[in-house]
Amino acid sequence: MKNLYKNEQSGRSMVEMLGVLAIIGVLSVGGISGYSKAMAKYKLTKAQDQMAMILINIRTAFASAPSYNGLTAANAIAMNIVPGDMLPAGIGKGSTIKNAFGGDVKFATAASNTQFSIEFDGLGKETCASLASSDWGSDGLVSVKVNATTYTYGTDTLPVPPGTAIGACNQTGAKNAITWTYY
Repeated sequence: MKNLYKNEQSGRSMVEMLGVLAIIGVLSVGGISGYSKAMAKYKLTKAQDQMAMILINIRTAFASAPSYNGLTAANAIAMNIVPGDMLPAGIGKGSTIKNAFGGDVKFATAASNTQFSIEFDGLGKETCASLASSDWGSDGLVSVKVNATTYTYGTDTLPVPPGTAIGACNQTGAKNAITWTYY
């Protein structure tokens, strides 16, 4: 005879469910942290690639010219010196160029147009320090300006040592700027 008063329930207890939710929470936090670090590394690598590509393209475009006269953001875009991923969508052939971190990229000429500079702004502290201490090669590098401090080839150590770069990249948020000057 079957006992009609026996309660046969099966399933998970509240404690077991809370344990599973806690494990999922811990794994999610770890995943988000790993994703954030991966994205920061990706943007830094992309900014380094953008800088290297611009440098190569400027040198190629002006290889036969006696000076860098006419090097402006608008002309750099028109001459395809700037990679397409640096042009904001919908801008087209305007004069706005953005780096991987969303900051502006600016061009200038100096020393009677025999030198040119590339400026990346809108950089966070860690990104600024990493870009300032990257080895861009000494071929034609005149100086690296980090915010208000200029490090000159032959006088100062270039690339900027990491400890020095961290001190120079002292702006909070995305307010740091680096200017590389080449001949």
